[in-house]
Amino acid sequence: MELEEDDLRSQEPGFWDDRSRSDEVMKRVRANKKWVSAYDRVHSAVEELALASDYLKEGIVEEGDVDAAYAEAIRLTEEAELANMLQGEEDQLSAVLKIVAGAGGTESQDWAQMLMRLYQRWAEAHDYKVTVTNLQDGDDAGIKTVTFEIEGDTAYGYLKSENGVHRLVRVSPFNAQGKRMTSFASVFVTPLVDDTIEVYVDPAKVSWDLFRSGGAGGQNVNKVETGVRLRYQYTDPDTGETEEILIENTETRKQTENRENAMRLLRSQLYDRELKRRNAAKAKIEAGKKKIEWGSQIRSYVFDDRRVKDHRTGYQTSNVQAVMDGDIDPFIKAFLMEFGAPDTSES
Repeated sequence: MELEEDDLRSQEPGFWDDRSRSDEVMKRVRANKKWVSAYDRVHSAVEELALASDYLKEGIVEEGDVDAAYAEAIRLTEEAELANMLQGEEDQLSAVLKIVAGAGGTESQDWAQMLMRLYQRWAEAHDYKVTVTNLQDGDDAGIKTVTFEIEGDTAYGYLKSENGVHRLVRVSPFNAQGKRMTSFASVFVTPLVDDTIEVYVDPAKVSWDLFRSGGAGGQNVNKVETGVRLRYQYTDPDTGETEEILIENTETRKQTENRENAMRLLRSQLYDRELKRRNAAKAKIEAGKKKIEWGSQIRSYVFDDRRVKDHRTGYQTSNVQAVMDGDIDPFIKAFLMEFGAPDTSES
């Protein structure tokens, strides 16, 4: 059994000397332990259900007890089935999430900040660590853009469902006439690479700018150029076209740390582009299936109609407040069950 073999490897002398190898093995151990644990929970729940059914016949328990045991078995089975949708190497990684306000000034910038809060609340509910790496405030309210890392197992696997344009329809608090307004914000999600994943960065294509970090933080915050702006000249291996990747990082007061963080975000973007290249070839084969348009409008939040609807899966809810408080798991589940099946086709 792979789990037993990896456990034995971790006890070998010198195992921790090779950090890259040990990290890879331990990541595999954690993943396999999760599957074993999931199986044990489902197996136990099914046995409990069978026992409750027998007890009902003997008059020891009531029908409601059997119903409760059945519901628990179904819940755990669906939970394991959902986890099975996250079989890609990238699905196991942490995530980088970027929100950009659309055209529309204050209204869209306020919407971008609302989405920021939504994802922060979701991450907190799942015990993920959230670190804001870059934030640009709006002109009067809200934010123009924010980038933050969400660290924890399978964060990317779940949040990849959020890639796309999010549309808000509401009576605007910024409009004196109380008109119904429509706003847009784009959400971009990429895997946050770790030390077990190799990504080549051509040093000849990297250049740096320095700038003074703005925002709160005390009297000295604007006196030292600690903010970094990384520019990378990316060449598409298929078309040969060159594009500049721009990354800003103001996460810490230390320029060296901000450089390291910016390079990690660059590696994450390059890894994400390679994934998209692989998936593009696969998508051509699946022309008969429903297409996922990553750059299109994926979800509408209509406040006065009390409705949030995902346009890819058709899933919707009337509990708008819960969604804005971070309860997006039903949307994630609907997406993964429809689009996240493990790829069993030959490459």
